[in-house]
Amino acid sequence: MCPTPSHRWTLSAPLAALALMLLTWAAPAASAQLQITDAATGVPLSEAVVEIYAPSSAGATRAAAGGYQVVQRHATFIPHVLLIPVGAEVSFPNRDTTRHQVYSFSPAHPFSLDLYLQETPPPERFDHAGVVVLGCNIHDAMEAFIVVSDAPYRTLTGDDGRAVFDLPPGQHRLRVWHPRLEDTHLEWWEGEIVADQSREVALTLAASLPPVPAPSALQQRFQRALEQTQAN
Repeated sequence: MCPTPSHRWTLSAPLAALALMLLTWAAPAASAQLQITDAATGVPLSEAVVEIYAPSSAGATRAAAGGYQVVQRHATFIPHVLLIPVGAEVSFPNRDTTRHQVYSFSPAHPFSLDLYLQETPPPERFDHAGVVVLGCNIHDAMEAFIVVSDAPYRTLTGDDGRAVFDLPPGQHRLRVWHPRLEDTHLEWWEGEIVADQSREVALTLAASLPPVPAPSALQQRFQRALEQTQAN
């Protein structure tokens, strides 16, 4: 018998959930573009971490299997900002001829490596999301950052300050971090982004500039010799 016009068909909870899932899978991803800039100058910002939290992870960032490194060379951490997924391991090889002692007091992953030269210690595993500020107990001017992310969509901007994502339709939570955002290095800019739209995020950079390292004894001797030459 055919149902009357007043008859209503309803789906059970499991079938309704399945139907919603199928609709989500069928929805095509849309390209969302962001431009990260310095609010004071309008200059594009490199080394900005962009995170997007969306209900579907069909086009999510694929985590690399491993091989993350922060190298020490010329008394500098390379790279200055490293973006990794939760659970990744990072090694800290020393490519200098002087010893280094890498450490962090950051809540996301406090640690301290023994003083070492070329015998790279075992890698550190980062199990909690957050920003890890790196330092060296031997060279105060050395600083770098490991951003441990649990976001399904994430990237690090290059020199053009751009970030592009293929997102499921809708409005999604957006977070942006930059090493010069503020002095604790733990705050994020937060907002929203809509799939298939472009937007600019202008960051107000309030962090203090890093101190200029004092010249070495060799550099000081070279400068004195140069000044004497010029005086003559």
